[in-house]
Amino acid sequence: MAKVKPKKHLGQHFLKEEQIAAQIVNSLVPSNQYSKVLEIGPGMGVLTQYLIAKYGQNLSIVDLDGESINYLRKHFEELGPNILEGDFLRINWLAHFKNAPFGIIGNFPYNISTQIFFSVLDMRQNVMEVVGMLQKEVAQRIASGPGNKTYGILSVLLQAYYNIDYLFEVPPEAFNPPPKVDSAVIRLIRNDIKTLACDEKLFFRVVKQGFQNRRKTLRNALKPINLPPEMNEFYLLDKRAEQLTVNNFVELTQLIEKLWKT
Repeated sequence: MAKVKPKKHLGQHFLKEEQIAAQIVNSLVPSNQYSKVLEIGPGMGVLTQYLIAKYGQNLSIVDLDGESINYLRKHFEELGPNILEGDFLRINWLAHFKNAPFGIIGNFPYNISTQIFFSVLDMRQNVMEVVGMLQKEVAQRIASGPGNKTYGILSVLLQAYYNIDYLFEVPPEAFNPPPKVDSAVIRLIRNDIKTLACDEKLFFRVVKQGFQNRRKTLRNALKPINLPPEMNEFYLLDKRAEQLTVNNFVELTQLIEKLWKT
């Protein structure tokens, strides 16, 4: 069967370097917390071949591209119904894995990589580990710490629930076609925090609102939330969102929650 042609509208850039593919797969280090693995955007299966060798029928793969799916079904017949055609963002993965914990790996399409990580957050009680190759700037943003200009909403929300490692970078020439940007591989491993010590919905809201006007102090950036007037002297409000740690945001959320209830 002829090779699959990468499609620009799907953000496809197929990795062609076998050594890098093996390195990405070896970066996924499942513990006894899970055995099921999901690969996003397998394309022509450069990662899939190594994943099958390690995980066999515990591997599921999903791709939106029908041409890729036909190719994968022919070359990886042993996966059978575990080859799924569809949009990762629209499939109920908790139902697919019968609410069991699982890991995620893939050469993520650049055009949905941020959405993939927000979906991971929604499934954080089940997604134990993620190894993803994505645009370098997005990878740096996710792994960035406080005080860095790239530190933002995804940084805080993901770091609240995952330990994040920025593993290595991949040059454009490793792909077909070469993207116009550098890529990087990151790993997220679920931490021990099942739930935050605050209202999690409010935490998400505070983080998102704080970074929407990141140049402003939180005193001004959080005005749409209608902070209790008793908070006027709270020390964190004189800082900008990018200066706060995850624990600072938890502390801020706790105080808002407490004062709203009084």
